[in-house]
Amino acid sequence: MTDMLVPFDDVVASYDPALGLEIHVELNTNTKMFCGCPASFGGEPNTQVCPTCLGLPGAMPVVNGKAVESAIRIGLALNCDIAEWCRFARKNYFYPDMPKNFQTSQYDEPIAFEGYLDVEVEGETFRIEIERAHMEEDTGKSSHVGGTDGRIHGADYSLVDYNRAGIPLIEIVTKPILGTGEKAPLVAKAYVSAIRDLIVALGVSDARMDQGSIRADVNLSLAPKGSGVLGTRSETKNVNSLRSVERAVRFEMSRHAGILDAGGSVLQETRHFHENDGTTSSGREKSDAEDYRYFPEPDLVPVAPSREWVEELRATLPENPAAKRARLQEEWGFTDLDMRDTIGAGALALVEETVAAGAAPQAARKWWLTELTRRANDAGVELAELAVIPAQVAAVQALVDAKTINDKLARQVFDGLLAGEGTPEEIIAARGLAVVSDEGALSAAVDKAIAENPDIADKIRDGKVAAAGALIGAVMKEMRGQADAGRVRELVLEKLA
Repeated sequence: MTDMLVPFDDVVASYDPALGLEIHVELNTNTKMFCGCPASFGGEPNTQVCPTCLGLPGAMPVVNGKAVESAIRIGLALNCDIAEWCRFARKNYFYPDMPKNFQTSQYDEPIAFEGYLDVEVEGETFRIEIERAHMEEDTGKSSHVGGTDGRIHGADYSLVDYNRAGIPLIEIVTKPILGTGEKAPLVAKAYVSAIRDLIVALGVSDARMDQGSIRADVNLSLAPKGSGVLGTRSETKNVNSLRSVERAVRFEMSRHAGILDAGGSVLQETRHFHENDGTTSSGREKSDAEDYRYFPEPDLVPVAPSREWVEELRATLPENPAAKRARLQEEWGFTDLDMRDTIGAGALALVEETVAAGAAPQAARKWWLTELTRRANDAGVELAELAVIPAQVAAVQALVDAKTINDKLARQVFDGLLAGEGTPEEIIAARGLAVVSDEGALSAAVDKAIAENPDIADKIRDGKVAAAGALIGAVMKEMRGQADAGRVRELVLEKLA
């Protein structure tokens, strides 16, 4: 059945959206939440398992202390209260990738609660209230083989890998987010982006959405405009990119409006997001809390972090990412567009480190957002994965500043750095890239260019100084790009002006 979609502008004219976002963060602990199995990404299927994370009879779980520490730091960074006493519960439901037939999670006693995070969208600040951040374990991973879209429907058979089962998770749950109107899709995207930035700054996860180490469930409901009530919600599961979060909200708003305009009722259900066309499709009818039959986990003692420990962890919190961006933008003199593009390219930390190594901010930004971004795209890797570090970029720029090389020659130095040919200085020496500073050689090259281009020389003599660019280009070509363009310009004008 095809969804009846209402144009977005018509949706916001008639309905008030309510958002709810649940973000699962996979922690970067060495071991799993309740056992000593490796918590690393990848590995041959079913090789990072033991009786505890497989839920075998008699196996006893033990809480990962580092995961508790990470949970507290996340809670503090989200302005949450930290529980003085909390415990785990069993959330009972069956999935083939849930080896115990229950998930060890937290229910009515989370470790962090009642927080908030401010996000800015198009000059307007929205305060997102956090209901809770609680600890739990991840499930295994099912692979459906033989179908056309990787889903169980139409597959020939399914395979289960339990390596991920038991990986520590923090689930961050918002209260209903109201009053966003037409900005609802952008607010959802901005919030998930802010959470990801915060998690990376805390160092508790790599927050790679493409690898599933941070995943967003998008809840949405519509109510008649001005009614002040909450409608029936749908939950779009495991949305794995910022753009997709925005698209999922936009599509669900249009879909809900289509149902309501036709006099129908929205079904409370989970839905799947389709990256190829930005649509969602039905998953299963959504369960309420009582359907999971929560009860306290009898095999785990309560967690009771001391106030002294909580304050020690508070002292380890990094600068808020949004505040840090604003500070750096002011210090560097970047425009809003400069900063947006730097962040969008994933280059902010790299530029910051390059500046710390001695480069001017605009020079650092230039190299990372042009030359090095191009090379990363060509290689199909993330910018930070290139075999060039910020200190090397700063060293190359220092050589440009000293007129040892120019920008064109610097690009060849980066070739050498990526090829592992040594330091910038060693590459310049080995490749013979240093700028020619011999005045005699430069003068001779200028004379030759003038002799070979008399019409251009006459224009310069007649006061058309802009024509000097053609002679400078001829000299640079003659000297294989190893001349100081500024000095060449001076010589051309001295000889012809």
